Amino acid sequence: MNLENQELIKIRKGEDLDHSSLKKYLLSHLDINENNIEVLQFSGGHANLTYLIKFGESEFVLRRPPLGPIAPSSHDMFREHRVQSSLNTLFPLAPKSILFCDNEDIIGAKFHIIERRKGFVVRKDLRSDLNNSRDYMRSLGFKMIDIISDLHKINPEDVGLGNLGKPEGFVLRQLNGWAERWRQSSDNKVTENKFDNLINHLRLNLPNSQATTILHNDFKLDNVMWDDNDPLKPIAVFDWDMCTRGDPLMDIGHMLNYWIEENDDDDCKAITSMPTKNIMYPSRNEMIDYYSKKSGFNITNIDWYYAFGAFKLAVILQQIFIRFLRGQTKDQRFANFGIRINALINRANKVYEF
Repeated sequence: MNLENQELIKIRKGEDLDHSSLKKYLLSHLDINENNIEVLQFSGGHANLTYLIKFGESEFVLRRPPLGPIAPSSHDMFREHRVQSSLNTLFPLAPKSILFCDNEDIIGAKFHIIERRKGFVVRKDLRSDLNNSRDYMRSLGFKMIDIISDLHKINPEDVGLGNLGKPEGFVLRQLNGWAERWRQSSDNKVTENKFDNLINHLRLNLPNSQATTILHNDFKLDNVMWDDNDPLKPIAVFDWDMCTRGDPLMDIGHMLNYWIEENDDDDCKAITSMPTKNIMYPSRNEMIDYYSKKSGFNITNIDWYYAFGAFKLAVILQQIFIRFLRGQTKDQRFANFGIRINALINRANKVYEF
């Protein structure tokens, strides 16, 4: 059974594509014999919109930015296309991007076309046949570290990404950039004050980067697809639009904020997108130690990256939440994001005992 099919839905209201225009464009750029187009939407993901495009037996995935105004340099479909079409040669978990379209007249936005992968994604509910297996859930956690460690070991020059991003001064620039995004999307003065204190503390304790690697920059469990028949075999890693070169511990700090462990409180459960029933994953400390052994990197300053990861994730959610509050998206999955944002701010401040 292809469990990914459970994520395919009819296109949500207001998120449809111009089928006629898209069909004409794709038939002129792809080697397709079938003339009839069918379009479905993938229900997962919170920002970029993802669709299944079918021409008979030929299947492709289309990715485009979310609706409404978006922050400058975010949801960059050309960056995602470039990364996936290059990185695929040495990191095949990145599905190959086949085609990029910068003509916004086709569907109302820039987009790219990616090869289709089939498998299952772990979101809020785990497959029933795996739900009570401590061995599986612990192995799943360590396999996630294997994946990100393998990415961090790739020389960017070897995949044509040696000039991706600006790694010099990366950590400070990230802090300043996400702080500015927060100011542009914030709607809550009380929350702003908490964030200002956090940003000041992060700036005063800025770590020195020990290496420059390829960063996924949004690495988490629900951005990984697994084999239906071998549930510890990764099939794909998705969402490469923020990929860059920089400090590898940024990926770890980000991932830790989605991670859940057995003694976590309700705030932690509000933050995560992982299953929260029968929590039997490795602890965050176990994940950190395993990453250090796999990568050889020093993790002494990991608390800074953990707090920054909470800050960055809160900003990402706020950028989505403000579009929901302004009516730019009607997706009810975003209605509780205010709770998640406050939980993340509390977590980041707790790391430094504010």
